[in-house]
Amino acid sequence: MTGVLPPETATHPPATPSARRRHTARWVAVTVLVVAAGLIAVLATRPPAEVAEVQSPLVGTQAPPVRGVTVDGGTFALTRPPGTFVVLNFFAGWCVPCQTEGPELVRFAFQHQQSGDARVISVVFDDAASDARSYQSTLGATWPTLADPRGTIALSYGVRAPPSTFLIAPDGRVVAYIVSPVTAAQLDGLIARARATGA
Repeated sequence: MTGVLPPETATHPPATPSARRRHTARWVAVTVLVVAAGLIAVLATRPPAEVAEVQSPLVGTQAPPVRGVTVDGGTFALTRPPGTFVVLNFFAGWCVPCQTEGPELVRFAFQHQQSGDARVISVVFDDAASDARSYQSTLGATWPTLADPRGTIALSYGVRAPPSTFLIAPDGRVVAYIVSPVTAAQLDGLIARARATGA
């Protein structure tokens, strides 16, 4: 006589290959999610990347004159010495890295407007003044922007491509040269470093 096995002695049928594949796929998905979450956490908490500073014969010397016609048709000349930190930024409206950097320059200018300890000045590099003016209007930039149609200012600073940024100390010395998009935080870090070394 055949009896029914009690529940505690019943056996489960062997897992089919498709069931094993589904089980393995679940574990792989969980592992991928854990690794991705860990990577996101690392990227979110690490300090910002360093700026791409490069050597320039101008660093440590008096900044060349900055004067000319602005994109609005006025004139501008940077006083020597400027008396504040100056972020001198060479840009073009067509330059994608400049477009990445633009909002950061606006943030930096706004943050330092009240204290008056730093300001931004832009120079158009290889772009029509009208296009540069249109780009800066969209950006909300309100600082002086020089047209530099013959590239005279760019040549005096040795600029080859945008974005290029020089940090000028209150005494008129160039203290940093950057050839990558910069953030407001990175500019603040460069200013703090310059102050620590007596600029």
